[in-house]
Amino acid sequence: MTMDRRTFSKLAAMSVATTAAARLAHAKVPENPSQRVDPNGVTWAKAPCRFCGTGCHVQVGTRSGKVVSIAGDAKAEVNRGLACVKGYHVGLILYGKDRLTQPLLKQGDRHVPISWERAIDVIAQRIMADPKSFAFYGSGQWTIPEGYAAQKFMKGGLSNNHIDPNARLCMASAVTGFVSTYGVDEPAGTFTDIDKADVVICWGNNPAEMHPVLFSRLIDRRARGEKITLIDIGTRRTRTTDHAQHYLEFKPHTDTAIVNGIAHLLIKNGTWDKEFVEKFCNFRAPSDPPTLNGKAITFEEYKKFVEPYTPEYVEELSDVPAADIRLLGELFGRRDLKITSLWCMGVNQHTQGTAMNQMLHGIHFLSGHFGKPGDSPTSLTGQPSACGTVREVGTLAHALPGGRVVADEQHRKDAEDIWNVKPGSIDPKPGYHTVLMWEKFSTPKEQGGDISTIWVQVTNPGQTLPNLNKLFHPSRKLKDKFLIVSDVYPTATTKDADLILPSALWVEKNGMTGNSERRTQQWFKMVEPPGQARDDVWQTLAVARRLFDLGHPGMKDRDGNFIFDMKDESGKSVPVWDFRRFYDVNVDEQLFNEYRKFTPYKHKNLAPYQEYVKARGLRWPVVEQSDGSWRETQFRFTEFDDPFVKKGAGIQFYHSVTKDDRAQIWFNPYMPPPESPDADYPLWLCTGRVIEHWHSGTMTMRVGPLRRSMPQAYVEVNRDDAQKLGIRDGEVVVVESRRGSVELPVWIDGRGKPPKGSVFVPFFDERIMINNVTLDAHDPFSKQPDYKKCAVRLRRKGA
Repeated sequence: MTMDRRTFSKLAAMSVATTAAARLAHAKVPENPSQRVDPNGVTWAKAPCRFCGTGCHVQVGTRSGKVVSIAGDAKAEVNRGLACVKGYHVGLILYGKDRLTQPLLKQGDRHVPISWERAIDVIAQRIMADPKSFAFYGSGQWTIPEGYAAQKFMKGGLSNNHIDPNARLCMASAVTGFVSTYGVDEPAGTFTDIDKADVVICWGNNPAEMHPVLFSRLIDRRARGEKITLIDIGTRRTRTTDHAQHYLEFKPHTDTAIVNGIAHLLIKNGTWDKEFVEKFCNFRAPSDPPTLNGKAITFEEYKKFVEPYTPEYVEELSDVPAADIRLLGELFGRRDLKITSLWCMGVNQHTQGTAMNQMLHGIHFLSGHFGKPGDSPTSLTGQPSACGTVREVGTLAHALPGGRVVADEQHRKDAEDIWNVKPGSIDPKPGYHTVLMWEKFSTPKEQGGDISTIWVQVTNPGQTLPNLNKLFHPSRKLKDKFLIVSDVYPTATTKDADLILPSALWVEKNGMTGNSERRTQQWFKMVEPPGQARDDVWQTLAVARRLFDLGHPGMKDRDGNFIFDMKDESGKSVPVWDFRRFYDVNVDEQLFNEYRKFTPYKHKNLAPYQEYVKARGLRWPVVEQSDGSWRETQFRFTEFDDPFVKKGAGIQFYHSVTKDDRAQIWFNPYMPPPESPDADYPLWLCTGRVIEHWHSGTMTMRVGPLRRSMPQAYVEVNRDDAQKLGIRDGEVVVVESRRGSVELPVWIDGRGKPPKGSVFVPFFDERIMINNVTLDAHDPFSKQPDYKKCAVRLRRKGA
């Protein structure tokens, strides 16, 4: 059966619910230069969708102070007028009946209302009492200005590097993979590669559900009669599998063996691209002791390392038939094809996540499938600004904006100069990464638990952290631990918070984000938030100002001024920490234009803020032309499109870690997983998402059509396993690991089909906390946990 792209998107939407957003009532609209008014009195303006890293643009229709309609934005190159089912319903995320509307402080067993002034003072006093024990936990959902403000506040103001995002749980391995391969983070290609590729390989991801608008590009091309080969390499059948010509089902954790098998065949068959490799690549392997830079090896050593990975040996490790390994080797060995690899959480949430990222890039280099439209290794992101805010702004415990790191003296000096803070303000020691931060928070102080206060913005760690019984729940029983949460709805995290701050959401504030293809996007506030809910960036600035008033020396710059001093057009300072004055100036614009100063260092150049007001996003590096216009870059490191590649170089990896303009081809051996099924826990557990819901369901579970279509989590069970265990479809069973257990209804032969010996559970349902079960083992370099595989058992409830 063939269908065009628009039909695919409509069917995906109809399978969940109607695509029309409800009409809602009332609020004041600030002036917006991108807006237009239709004959029905609806005001329309652009905004990127609030959900995943695809970065689709929508047109937001407002009337009488409420969002009343959503339409795909036909002018947006990313989605060309389409949206997925979540995108069509994105306006409804603002209007759940249980929005948080006032600050709440825990007193005894209750949360009681307090003023914003008191809430800000509570935070400031906690910090003043012990600045080094304070931590900030953010998100790939932070806007760029929000993340930049938090970054400057922590590292420049408090001299404290304990700031990390939830993107550590989803994209950190992609970062370490890019940096150790190219010397700079984020993809060389863009979504255009999907339009040009002859072969698309999905490595452990399910874009038909997780990135449906991107996936619809493939459906559209097939409907036009184009020949595209789709290969799905995964551990369970999904909706992506339904559209693939080839499905390669591998034993969990053995994907490294598959990539080594491809490299083995390229060399054995003489089909590797000798010219590309000799001109543009070096070879590397793990070092002892392990480091992210590894050690240099020769091609002959690389050849020797991959020699054992014959198709037969790879089949023995992975259960993928040797014939299918040969198929991959033959495809990569062909010069007449263009191959795009796509991956997401299956590769990244992996204790060998850095290794897998390195090797996927490497297999494209070894085969020469790089540097041409359609020939690209491309990681996809799950959050709207995991790239723009986490990776580019650098809101990671070891990072600084624009690709710098705290451990480098010159990088620290650069940041201190741009921030105009005192020399030596930035601590050279990296802070705690996410898993370690929460482990320290859940450990008594006398046992080394030196984090006493965590401020959480725009995320829900009480549901999304792995192994919650180790990393989250113990902290709630320790009297000296204080949890602050800024959010829009009650969540598993706010339930246990000591202080809750109500936040503005999406078009209730200005914003900027950066998507998976390096596209920076902007929008303006369109409606007012409910009650006393306020912008996250204002919350950060207000706490910083209260610390300034209390005399904290880090909140003053070199000139004695507030480090977040904002000026109006006349050059007069505006007290933006006073929420009544916050929108007297465009705080986003001032923060962003300061942040721009960081971006040329790694050739991540950004245009001025006003250029993004006019555009549906621009892909960096963005370079000013002789006529004053600004040109984006689709394909990095290639002379035909990248303005920073030297003339005549063809391809130049100008941030090479080996300082020779070459990328690195890595060998990494297959290593066994940290935990495997055994006699006591005989099944693999994999966790993930579904098309209707996004992450922990905080927003989508408030959208009636989405909630009704997928009202609760479940456990997918293979039919043979179900018969062996004597369980039926719909029966509630206990899913149990060495760490904890949950009760879930069984779904047999549902949307996804796990193979024998494995089960799958989505994590969106806060009533069924699957992360009480998951493992906190993580990649040694990225520190990203492995949510995709641990050992569990099923038993009938009451058994």
